[in-house]
Amino acid sequence: MSAVAYLNFDGIAEQAIEFYSEALNAKEVKKVKFNDFPQDPNYPLPENELNMIMESSIDFAGGKLMMSDILPSMKRLTGELVQGNNVLISLVIDDKQTLTDYFNNLSVGGKILMPLSNTPWSSCFGMLVDKFGISWKFNRDAEQFLDRVMSSKQ
Repeated sequence: MSAVAYLNFDGIAEQAIEFYSEALNAKEVKKVKFNDFPQDPNYPLPENELNMIMESSIDFAGGKLMMSDILPSMKRLTGELVQGNNVLISLVIDDKQTLTDYFNNLSVGGKILMPLSNTPWSSCFGMLVDKFGISWKFNRDAEQFLDRVMSSKQ
């Protein structure tokens, strides 16, 4: 299990990845754009969003940062990106029951943005804002997704 700082950007995540990778002397950089995997034909993304960063991670000196762009089409769900909601805590936990327990515990008095569910990028993914206004992202297999998409691009 790991708790990871997760940074959201408004279309400039790729620039941030380059900056932080260099500044932190990253040992490994992984990034996936929305156009790197098949889109759901029922919910096609606008052309301008396909080249944005869906998920990324940079590993450095025993630490990790994850980053993504908030799609304009998702802002009705996530709200506008402002300083304060651009940083969240991402829990990446293989054990689905533990992930579910944490999600349920942290959602008490808060707001569920996306219930835990199976998605194209994770077998168990969800998002919430806790009662203190802290944003959380839950992901059962973030690393496997990044590795799978990265290997298919090579």
